[in-house]
Amino acid sequence: MGGVGLVLHTEAIPSSLMKRKHQLVSDTFKAKKQRLAVAPESSKQEGPEAVESALQDLASLFPRKLFEDSLPPLVLRHQIYSLVKDRTTVDRHLNQLKDDGRIRMFQHSFDADTFVVTFTDNYISKVLEFVSGKESARTVKKFLDSVLSSCPDISFDKRRLLKEFGFRDTEITQLVNAGVLTVRDAGSWWLAVPGAGRFIKCFIKGRKSVLGMIEKAKYKEVLLSDLQSRRAPSVKLGLPYHIHDIIGAQLVDCVPTSSGTLLRLADD
Repeated sequence: MGGVGLVLHTEAIPSSLMKRKHQLVSDTFKAKKQRLAVAPESSKQEGPEAVESALQDLASLFPRKLFEDSLPPLVLRHQIYSLVKDRTTVDRHLNQLKDDGRIRMFQHSFDADTFVVTFTDNYISKVLEFVSGKESARTVKKFLDSVLSSCPDISFDKRRLLKEFGFRDTEITQLVNAGVLTVRDAGSWWLAVPGAGRFIKCFIKGRKSVLGMIEKAKYKEVLLSDLQSRRAPSVKLGLPYHIHDIIGAQLVDCVPTSSGTLLRLADD
């Protein structure tokens, strides 16, 4: 299956979770257990170096083996917010990294404010592996060489692909079939990660499971250390990956206590 342009369906999600801030649109990684470093608000590092360090740390949590190493390490932009307090700094530096060609950003069946981030070199490598030996390989390489190398955009319209980059209608169809592009609307396409459908499914299911653990706890709150220590075989991407997700998406509040950080479900 190519890039994800479909609306994914899962089993019914409790309405209380559906309403939470920044919840995924849901018509809708087995990593070794790792200790999660969620710094107190006052001690979080700031600045571009902190953003790049957080991006590297989060990428290292991505369970590449789960997907037979067919995907580049994928990080959600809001996960970085769990490690770097100043969101403006995060957004500004990610845009700089994107403009410099060091990272690519994607909008994969999520809400309008949710973006997937990966390093450009890793993306190109995995795309070439994905299309190796396929009929679309030459067209995909042309796209990577001409479009990706010169344009940091996350979407492309037909006029630009035809006029500026010299693609034919049949080649655009090949890019869609290869999963490099996915339909945005009539005459425009999102840049996509080929084969990312499995990741999206694991992500949605895992988030639901982790939030469910907290919702079932007394007062709908749980110590971070207790959550980290749980066995959660259904959370394929790993608890650390999802804890950064729910903190960064503000689905939980981080409350300092004498026993450590407490994660409490955020108010609707």
